Amino acid sequence: MEIPIESAIKKPKRLTSIVWNHFERVRKADICYAVCVHCNKKLSGSSNSGTTHLRNHLMRCLKRSNFDVSQLLAAKRRKKDNTVGLANINCDEAQRKDEYMKPALIKFDQDLKKDDIVTIASGKFDNDRSRLDLARMIILHGYPLTMVDHVGFKVFVKNLQPLFEVVPNNDVEHFCMEIYRKEKRQVYQAINSLQGRINLSVEMWSSPENVEYLCLTAHYIDEDWKLQKKVLNFVTLDPTHTEDSLSEVISKCLMDWDIHSKLFAFTLDDCSTDDDIVLRIKDRISQSRPLAGHGQLFDIRSAAHLLNSIVQDVLEALREVIQKIRGSFKHVRSSQVVQGKFNEIAQQVGINSERRLILDFPVRWNSTYIMLETALEYRGAFSLLQEHDPSYASSLTDTEWEWTSFVTGYLKLLVEITNVFSGNKSPTASIYFPEICHVHIQLIEWCKSPDDFLSCMALKMKAKFDKYWSKCSLALAVAAILDPRFKMKLVEYYYSQIYGSTALDRIKEVSDGIKELFDAYSICSTMVDQGSALPGSSLPSTSSDTRDRLKGFDKFLYETSQSQNVISDLDKYLEEPVFPRNCDFNILNWWKVHTPRYPILSMMARDVLGTPMSTVAPESAFSIGGRVLDQCRSSLNPDIRQALVCTQDWLQVELKDVNPFSSHSAARPLLIESS
Repeated sequence: MEIPIESAIKKPKRLTSIVWNHFERVRKADICYAVCVHCNKKLSGSSNSGTTHLRNHLMRCLKRSNFDVSQLLAAKRRKKDNTVGLANINCDEAQRKDEYMKPALIKFDQDLKKDDIVTIASGKFDNDRSRLDLARMIILHGYPLTMVDHVGFKVFVKNLQPLFEVVPNNDVEHFCMEIYRKEKRQVYQAINSLQGRINLSVEMWSSPENVEYLCLTAHYIDEDWKLQKKVLNFVTLDPTHTEDSLSEVISKCLMDWDIHSKLFAFTLDDCSTDDDIVLRIKDRISQSRPLAGHGQLFDIRSAAHLLNSIVQDVLEALREVIQKIRGSFKHVRSSQVVQGKFNEIAQQVGINSERRLILDFPVRWNSTYIMLETALEYRGAFSLLQEHDPSYASSLTDTEWEWTSFVTGYLKLLVEITNVFSGNKSPTASIYFPEICHVHIQLIEWCKSPDDFLSCMALKMKAKFDKYWSKCSLALAVAAILDPRFKMKLVEYYYSQIYGSTALDRIKEVSDGIKELFDAYSICSTMVDQGSALPGSSLPSTSSDTRDRLKGFDKFLYETSQSQNVISDLDKYLEEPVFPRNCDFNILNWWKVHTPRYPILSMMARDVLGTPMSTVAPESAFSIGGRVLDQCRSSLNPDIRQALVCTQDWLQVELKDVNPFSSHSAARPLLIESS
């Protein structure tokens, strides 16, 4: 019997989509509705409307209990994923339901290599894994732990993944500590497996509540000749701490990381820091392992901090003049009438500058330099402004303009040098010597000024510089000698200008210093060949082992072998012509290639070039204030604070790999400017 066509059309269509498990289909008159069984909301239930709008409603339905939405998500993607080859797809609804693809989840596993970060995983949702990923995100980007309590975050997560159970920030702290401990083990293994030595820098931080912190960072050149740094500790100091207790804290950190016997140099951020701190640490370290070259290169002070300190002296000496210039800028910008009158005067005296009169930001001294430079361009206009505007009361005298001109010249040099330090992506110790020598030469000239104000200012600057130079000049010179483009020639060039008639004696001091250091490494190399040195050490052990009784013999053997016409690595290196200078030169690549040619000298070069001659982060290069921790981090307890600061530093490499265009400062939001 033949079935009428009209009967076939009226046969209701089977509802096969899983969406209909959550909707009741209701027909009123000629309109078909889909009513949500959770919230009773009515939506279009017509067969022509499809199910996408129903699925979207389910993802956002606040009254719906959590359930596995993997099939819903997969159905949403199915059309896009199966676009190619539609002719081969069976259109039977029941069969397609069984062929749903499981959703692709992006997993950020800290154990995976960067090339394997994005993986196609099973559709099963892992709450613990997601919580660790959340904690890792908070650490990496410096987000506040309390973000998990924010309503906006909770709504976002619920809509994104209803199965995710948001935990309180106390639990987030637990996950952060778990990541910290795991990453710390990896850092510990990395720095303790190094064949060379480690350099350490110490920075003092503060908080808006005037709490002080100590940040200890390891600097080294790894086996692939890449410059590395790792923040090891971020210690909250007791308010009653003394210089003696500070050295105890540092020594304890070194012992905890088991690197006290691998230390080569120790860099402090302030030239005025009490020398007793360094002496105490030096004594503790030398009890377990002798320092290289009797520790002549051990005590280093930050070059960038020196420049900032000198700048503060300059700005303080010119404080009244700078205030007048700020007042002049404010007066001109006070109204359009005054601005127009000033522009007319500028045109009359032939000033065609397009610079705007922008006030400086006092805690950023490079902005003050720009303001002074702009003021000098408009000097003629400011000088005539008082004649045309009786209300202008911030005019400078001719002498004050001359002072401003000289000081701006000083600041220009210091800005250029600071840019060299902060702009170098691989700031090895070798880049500092020529820049610091140039400052030295200019200071000598500035002190000769016939103007009492300028000469007095220069003498104060030079006194501060001389203290730094007495501590760091040998380390700076040795690092420059290990640059194959310079060798001893650069020392001879600058010392002849700095010391004049006594230059030869000073050059000999540097020559003797680098030879003494090389001899120490050569003795160590002899002991390594004989199996009497500890792995990973650059100098022999001083343990109570009986073999140490022959320590003197090792030195005797090395010294007597020198008389057998065997040229040393150092002599061979210094006698060969300097390498041509070019802008693409990479000193670490050069030493990596030439290690077989200079096996002992390359050991020494790795330790020397890895010495941090500056401890200022690039984003803080021109900051007059110290480093200040933001209130979000300063309000935490000391353990979690240290974990967050250290782990964020350790994870920086991952952030750079994922987004190579991100700036360094964007990844370190812990720092705020100090006023």
